[in-house]
Amino acid sequence: MRFYLLLIIALFIGFAAMSFNPADKGTANESTVINNGLADFKNKLEQLKKEAYLFSEEKISLEDLQKTLSSTRNSYKEIEFYIAYHYPEFSKTHLNAAPLFHIERAGTKSYTLPPEGLQVLDELIFSETAADEKEKIKDITDFLYNSYSKFYLSSVKNGLSKGNNKTLPLRIELIRIYTLGVTGFDTPGSLNISEEAGHALLGIKRYINDDDYFKNFNVQKANGILSESQEYLSRNKDFETFDRIEFYKKYIQPLYEEFGKWDGGTDDLKEFSGWNVSNKNFFSSDFLDPYFFTLLKSSEDNPELKNLGKDIFYDQKLSDNGKMSCATCHLPENAFTDLKIKSPSNVEGKTVLRNSPSLYNAVFAKRFFYDMRAFYMEQQAEHVIYNEQEFNTSYESIIKKLKTKPEYKKAFRNAFKDGKINKQNFSKALSSYVASLYSFESDFDRFMRNEKDISGDAKKGFNLFMGKANCATCHFAPHFSGLVPPFYNENESEVLGVTKKPINQTPIELDSDMGRVNSPVEKEKSWIYENSFKTVTVRNIALTKPYFHNGAFNTLEEVLDFYNEGGGEGMGLKMKNQTLPPDKLNLTQTEIKQIITFLNSLTDVSAAKRK
Repeated sequence: MRFYLLLIIALFIGFAAMSFNPADKGTANESTVINNGLADFKNKLEQLKKEAYLFSEEKISLEDLQKTLSSTRNSYKEIEFYIAYHYPEFSKTHLNAAPLFHIERAGTKSYTLPPEGLQVLDELIFSETAADEKEKIKDITDFLYNSYSKFYLSSVKNGLSKGNNKTLPLRIELIRIYTLGVTGFDTPGSLNISEEAGHALLGIKRYINDDDYFKNFNVQKANGILSESQEYLSRNKDFETFDRIEFYKKYIQPLYEEFGKWDGGTDDLKEFSGWNVSNKNFFSSDFLDPYFFTLLKSSEDNPELKNLGKDIFYDQKLSDNGKMSCATCHLPENAFTDLKIKSPSNVEGKTVLRNSPSLYNAVFAKRFFYDMRAFYMEQQAEHVIYNEQEFNTSYESIIKKLKTKPEYKKAFRNAFKDGKINKQNFSKALSSYVASLYSFESDFDRFMRNEKDISGDAKKGFNLFMGKANCATCHFAPHFSGLVPPFYNENESEVLGVTKKPINQTPIELDSDMGRVNSPVEKEKSWIYENSFKTVTVRNIALTKPYFHNGAFNTLEEVLDFYNEGGGEGMGLKMKNQTLPPDKLNLTQTEIKQIITFLNSLTDVSAAKRK
């Protein structure tokens, strides 16, 4: 009953938010392909609903239900590029949500809601316990059908939202296929990655051949790549042996670049997504726009500002005791970490609560700190400035100190038109420096851009990372962090069941840090965030030991052993809401070494050397 009531709330909130749209709010009838696709998906959902009831009455087999679900999911995939682009919140929350509880706001209240949609059904219906979940399968199928039917009727009556740029949905779908599709994130139960990717590409192919807008572009070339990619997918259906390097280099990247040449409209996503529409390769430094994630604007940034920020970053005198700078915990020689279990506080012999994460690519986030209490980079710095265990000072005190230094007066005049030394300009300078610490010139990045080769073990390690090892369902490509594709405008935290010590040391006990549930963000004080921590990047991980928020793991082998056992729950620890699947990964020692070889190939600290 509780699950049913929560779904009613979810449905109500979903209808309230359904019209959200990053594109032009006008409406227009779309192509025959889209209209037919929307109708086909509705029909497939209706059939799925009927069979969910038949399954609950034991009138059809589980195998029959699984086939119908796969057919329904394939139908959705053929129109996903359109519906998930124009109605991202509705799609993400109600049609194809990850199988995790989540927080939704309705007015001034927040609700902890169960997951719903196709991903949840995929996990349930393809699980070993499907026969025990008949009522739940019925409930979720009912709500999925009802929510989509309401959407469909509205689209028929009022028309669909229509953006200004028809190729952006296609390119976003390619990102989705590679980061969420072939990793298994989208199909947690069936792992039916090849078939679904094939249907997603089929939907794109039908669309570009149906809409007159595309007749001025090289549709023949795109059709050739699309056909070849579908043939490749039909030949390579095994989840564990699927070559995600070959698939990217031969099909995804060429299509992505070709569609990029067709971009002729305005950037519908400018205020909504961190993705840089002018990018040509996922593994280039310009894949995301740093200025989407910070209060600093591109037009304001300049070398003088970055250098000023660098001076501020290393200046110990700005802290209350004159002994602590940003570099105290973020040393460039250690990939901007301090290599300590927990970072030192301003009191000798004491530490702060958690381990120090790397600042490389730190700008590419919408939430900061392990407990995600800060919502933008400037706010993150503010927490450090006022924290009694760290800088233990204030903006007023810092600005006063800066104004007494002739060198700072000159630097602010060079960096800003108004030359003012104030809180706003101070924050922009620091942001400029931290935003410059990007890391996308690793051996692996260059390999994916066809600039060099890497070892066979590194290649195998990447495919394990993206597949069997399940790493890329939390550390999303290409940044390999918890910044969620394809729009890259939100961060995930995960409940892993991190232990006090590596699992080869007894006794095995859960770490006592409660994480995100204890952050000052009131709306997130929910049981689902107990022991939940931000998913940080694994780029430069070879240089940033010890690992996890508590710094309890000193080697990558220890980290992989922990994941291989299914985290805390997999080892029998009592967890309320572990988001890491507790199933054992069954990685061999050879496979673990290959994953580590891949992780080592992500090392790039060249930004620290740039002036």
